[in-house]
Amino acid sequence: MILHITSFSDWERQSKQKSFAPDGYADEGFIHCCEQDQLQGVLQRYYPGRSDLLLLHIDESKLESELRYEASPQGEMFPHVFGPINKTAISQVGKI
Repeated sequence: MILHITSFSDWERQSKQKSFAPDGYADEGFIHCCEQDQLQGVLQRYYPGRSDLLLLHIDESKLESELRYEASPQGEMFPHVFGPINKTAISQVGKI
């Protein structure tokens, strides 16, 4: 299971689509994800004080787009999805 953090508004904007891609996907070419043990660090670094966030639980075995683990500048390996996330791979959506 991998995780993706998104805003409620971004999720709602794509509610009728079969897949999900956050705003930054077009610029970066991949979707940032993390594992459970990386979640708190990601929230502290990139989303301090935010209360409008949702957490997508993604079953990587059901992803239709390519999943690659790549090193951050600090050397930590993070999962990146190279394409939209098909909603059939999302097992749970919850507020953070």
